[in-house]
Amino acid sequence: MAVDPHLNRARQESFKEAILNRRMLICLFTGFTSGLPLYVLFQLVPGWLRVEGIGLAEIGFFALVQFPYTWKFLWSPVMDRFTLPFLGHRRGWMLVTQVLLLGSMGIMGFIKPDLNLWTVAYLSAAVAFFSASQDIVLDAYRRELLPDVELGLGNSIHVQAYRLSGLVPGALGLILADHFEWHVVFIIIALFMLVGIVMTLVIDEAIDEPTPPKTIRDAVIEPFKDFIGRSGLGPAMLVLAFLFLYKLGDNMATALQTPFFIDIGFTLTQIGAIAKTAGLIAAIIGGLVGGIVMIKVPINRALWLFGVVQIVSILGFAALSKIGANPWMLGVAVAFEYLGVGLGSAALIAFMARTTNPAFAATQLALFTALASVPRVFANSVTGVIVERVGWTEFFLICMVLAVPGMLLLFKVAPWNEDVV
Repeated sequence: MAVDPHLNRARQESFKEAILNRRMLICLFTGFTSGLPLYVLFQLVPGWLRVEGIGLAEIGFFALVQFPYTWKFLWSPVMDRFTLPFLGHRRGWMLVTQVLLLGSMGIMGFIKPDLNLWTVAYLSAAVAFFSASQDIVLDAYRRELLPDVELGLGNSIHVQAYRLSGLVPGALGLILADHFEWHVVFIIIALFMLVGIVMTLVIDEAIDEPTPPKTIRDAVIEPFKDFIGRSGLGPAMLVLAFLFLYKLGDNMATALQTPFFIDIGFTLTQIGAIAKTAGLIAAIIGGLVGGIVMIKVPINRALWLFGVVQIVSILGFAALSKIGANPWMLGVAVAFEYLGVGLGSAALIAFMARTTNPAFAATQLALFTALASVPRVFANSVTGVIVERVGWTEFFLICMVLAVPGMLLLFKVAPWNEDVV
């Protein structure tokens, strides 16, 4: 049977349009400004606390300051319901949260952790709250912006820019800390929020005439009613359990990576120059490849394939814990781990976006992303205790085991041969 050349040409043009357009550029900037505050809490603050003599158990419990990421769906209806008197329905909230993030991160380094650890915790919690609030509106904006065919690639670009932002606090910040006082470091890192502020000022609303819920009650109830009503309570609960478990092992394995690298003998400069750079490059490659693959490969199959890579990649950290401070092994282990991180994240976020009804984007995505972040906050809060009891190698093997239940749930929530296209 002959293939219509006009059909092939149309498919090629559609593929090119899905990759090269202004929407993808916007996703690049939303990812960077979304990820920067999290990586300040996730990489720079733990390194800062360890250098200042704070114990691993205390640093592990510091993950609890990220509590707002797990409960952001509670106040997302407010951001869905109300429009601020400037910049529009989404952009007004974007600007407010970004300015607050710039200020709160900038003053963090003026505190002495050994004297005022609780003050550091309160300020870190404030950064987490402003960051989670920014994520609510950025996720909703992106869901309104992207057509369904671009969900995989657009969200993949967002995730990779999210990872790219980790190079600022995780690499640049640590390298600067070897040469400057910590308050200078935090001011410099905070100024990178200007990227998000400028983006917010120059883009347009994704929807010209948004129709926010008429009442707070509608903003709270309708998104959950819609989600449960589509498939029933049982399947809806399985989806929520999957979102919690899919990246559990992966999140735990990277929770204390900076203290891990310090403990096995690497310098801050080695960590910044090798680990963060290798992780960044691998995550970008993994995520972009994953996003492009998902233009052709259904999301369900991507979740299976990328999930396997995600689990196996944890072995690199286990090997590094045995080998010790070998710079080459550091680069290989981090690159392999973040290749899995990039692939898995791209597939999971595309799955969440596909499961969301655009009419209730802010609240439903806030719920889904909050559940996906629960392991990072609660499970990671005890990783320091686990490591101190069993050691680094055994800890990473435990992380691999904890990654399996999420894969098993794929049989129910994303069967290999039953994809939505």
